[in-house]
Formats: sequence, C-alpha cells, structure tokens
Amino acid sequence: MSFEVTTGPRQVAQKCLIYGVEGIGKSSLAAQFPTPLFIDTEGSTDNMNVSRLPKPTSWQMLFQEIEAVKQERNCGTLVIDTADWAAYLCEEYIIAQNKWTSIEDGGYGSGYVKVREEFGRLLNKLSDLTEIDINVVVTANSEMKKAEIADDFGAFDHYQMKLSRQAAPLLREWCDMMLFLNYKTTIITDSKSKSKKATGGERVMYTTHHPAWDAKNRFGLSEELPLDFSSIVKIFQRRPQKTQTAAPVQAVNPEPVQEELVPIPKHDEQAFARDKAILDSAIPKALSDLMTAGGISELELQQAMARNGVLPVEMAVKDYPDETVHMIIANWGGIAASVAANRTF
Repeated sequence: MSFEVTTGPRQVAQKCLIYGVEGIGKSSLAAQFPTPLFIDTEGSTDNMNVSRLPKPTSWQMLFQEIEAVKQERNCGTLVIDTADWAAYLCEEYIIAQNKWTSIEDGGYGSGYVKVREEFGRLLNKLSDLTEIDINVVVTANSEMKKAEIADDFGAFDHYQMKLSRQAAPLLREWCDMMLFLNYKTTIITDSKSKSKKATGGERVMYTTHHPAWDAKNRFGLSEELPLDFSSIVKIFQRRPQKTQTAAPVQAVNPEPVQEELVPIPKHDEQAFARDKAILDSAIPKALSDLMTAGGISELELQQAMARNGVLPVEMAVKDYPDETVHMIIANWGGIAASVAANRTF
C-alpha cells in the first residue's frame, strides 16, 4: 500500500478568532472573508447584508446547523458570531441535561468540566469544516481585566475574551490566527497626579501577543495592521502543491467514529405543514426550532414520549411541563433517532 506525500504548506482552510471591543467591526471584518455564511447567535448582523442561518436557540440546534454546512458545503467561510453567546447555549444545555438550576450545582467544579468538554466538542466539529476547505471564523467580545507582571510596572489593563476560563483557553489553542481589534491609543501620564489617559481613534488589528492583549498568528504577519480584510487576504490565496509517491507503509485502521447527529429523512410535508402554526405559536421556541429543523411533527414527538413512558400520547406538546421540555432539548439527538427509527414510511 502506498500513500501520497505532499511537500510545502498543507492546503487547508483556516481557523480564525476575531475578538475586540464592542462595536469596532468584528462582524464587518468577518463578512469580508471568502463567501461567508453566518450563524448569528446574538443578532449582531441584523443590519448587515450577509447570508445567515436561523439564530440557534439551543446548543443542539447550533450543532445541527454546523452539520448542515458540512453536508451541503454551501459557503467558503462559516462565521460563528459570537463565542460568548454560543457558550451561554452550552451552559443552558448542561444545566438542562443534569436537571440543575445553575452551572454551579454540580459541585467541585464538575459543571465547568462539562462546559470544557462540550465546548471542545464544538471546536472539533468546526475543525471538520476546515478539512473540507471551509474557513471558520469565530468572533468574541472582549473585556478588560487588571493584570500585574512586576512591581516596577504596577497594575495595567489587559484585554481578554469575554468567555469562561474553561472555554477561552480552548479557543485560543484551536485557532491558527487570533486577531485583537481595538482603537490605537496613546497613553499620556499626568506628571502631577500620575494618572493615565488614553487618546486616539484609528481602528487596527493586533496579530501578536502583548502584555495588554492576547493575539497570535502562524503566517508572519506584522504586529499591527489596518482593520481591513486586505491586510490578511494573502493568507487565503492558494498555492499549488508538489506531490510524490511514498514508499509502501503499513496502514493502521482507525477506530470508527460515531456521528452524534442523526439525519432525519424527509416525510409527509403536508402533515408537517399542518403542525407548523402550532409549533410557531405555542411550543417553546428552542424546542420548536429543533422540531422544524429535524422535520419532526408534534404527533411524532408525542408518540416518542409515550413510547418511553414519559407522558401520555394525547397530551399536547404545548402543555408539556417545563422540566420535560428541558429534558427533551437536552436529549434531542436520542429522541430524533427514536423518531426516525419508528417511522414506517
């Protein structure tokens, strides 16, 4: 058996993280990437002329949308805007799955361990897109914290992502390029009061680490660039690869990977359309969105609940107790698979 060997840079799409102060233009920069498609988790692109998927109302719906992009390959760049709100959906999912009232309820930090695991699973899904030549851009808001590195310097302001300490390190490690967007400032120190004042207003992006912010790149970019996609466009210009045939080597069979998202086949569209008005008006939106995306009617969900002895089949979904709705959302993958397995058409 022989394998193809490539020389030079591997031609794979890029994983980019863009974070910065509020309103500086993170989404606008992301919109300049090749053929962008937004998953707008917080509505920051409502006034922008961009392609977008429906706003995800649950962690499971976010995964379903990423899987749809993977299957359909209908963009050159997928933009998750923003990581802050995606992390909020992640915590909601974990709380519902464990029947907690807050992420602190797990005790001994177990809730935050689960956040780290789930957020890592999200980044793995996004990495799958880069393997099929789809760039991924994740945006995040920033917050300012006081930091101190030595007595001689004293305390200073440090910008960091507005994310939990579990999710932020994963995102920093995952990306190939981390850009910090800010207004270029000059610090003036008052000689009498020793107070500091920032002046300036030019929008720039920083590409390398600094005591006052986190940033990185693997492309040899200048430390400071104008806030415009033309400053980094060369990263996305493809170069031809040279190939050669390697000597035969022993192949190792990888362990099979089980997909967590179960595709739901098309079914009676007329029956589903009859339920659509009910789904939109009476059923909680997070559950309604999952049912709509999966093509699952209200009757099918009622039958699934009855099969598992959860609720009687005649109970309308709009009347389900809140805890049952949370349970359904948290276990949507298994419920969708159950519906698909029990269809007779």
